[in-house]
Amino acid sequence: MHFSDAVDTNATEVEASVAVPRYFAAYEKAFELYVYRPVKVIVVCQRDGQFTIETDRGNLSARGIINATGTWETPYIPDYPGKERFRGRQLHTKDYKTAEEFRGKHVIVVGGGISAIQLLDEISRVTTTTWVTRRAPEFRRGPFTEADGRAAVALVEERVRRGLPPNSVVSVTGLPVTPAIEAMQARGVLNRLPMFSEILEDGVRWADGTAVHADVILWCTGFRSSLDHLAPLMLREVGGGITMTGRLATQVAKDPRIHLVGYGPSASTIGANRAGGAAASELMAFLGLP
Repeated sequence: MHFSDAVDTNATEVEASVAVPRYFAAYEKAFELYVYRPVKVIVVCQRDGQFTIETDRGNLSARGIINATGTWETPYIPDYPGKERFRGRQLHTKDYKTAEEFRGKHVIVVGGGISAIQLLDEISRVTTTTWVTRRAPEFRRGPFTEADGRAAVALVEERVRRGLPPNSVVSVTGLPVTPAIEAMQARGVLNRLPMFSEILEDGVRWADGTAVHADVILWCTGFRSSLDHLAPLMLREVGGGITMTGRLATQVAKDPRIHLVGYGPSASTIGANRAGGAAASELMAFLGLP
């Protein structure tokens, strides 16, 4: 059975939360893969030259590891003075359900990425909003070409090969000016403010004393790589990044028996597919497996 036969190529566009699980379910079925789930990995250690993986379903031993935990389970919310005293609601992109729950409330949307723009668009249609980012976003006009994509991936890859923490995608690609963004600009929704300096009980305040009332603070501030379970292996550099090597920058330089798929340039569904194949091939070759 060919994989394309297992996927409905004529399916209408659906949300990623539906499409991605559906895609991988079809992949497992097409290739008759046995996936043992649910299993939660608690920690990975080295013992007697091998890896011991401690899980909530018992311990495993392995000669090599392909870690594909991605970022979704590690939402990042920066620490700002007064955050604990805010009497309104604070939530992250990961917790967002629908704009309707914010109707009649003033919402501060924090973040300069695509998710922040999309949620700002939705929420601003039902209530008042304030948009805040750490730095002014860069809007990009014109098509995003294949060459642009390769250049963006190369910049992310260059950082992780140097052991630096990977930057966000938007910091490399910029934000495309779409009809939706033009409509937001016309509605006055994209009047961006710099980051506030502290959070009050009922809002936020900037260093010059200016304050804005808020009922909700929505942190669209991205995610961090979910790698805490690998902490005993001491893979990180002083600056917090992990030096990567290999054909598609999935191999950990400090320990070539470990590949990270979903870290750096492979942190996307398409990138992870290519990187996963390369990681498997490189790891098997390194371990001397056929």
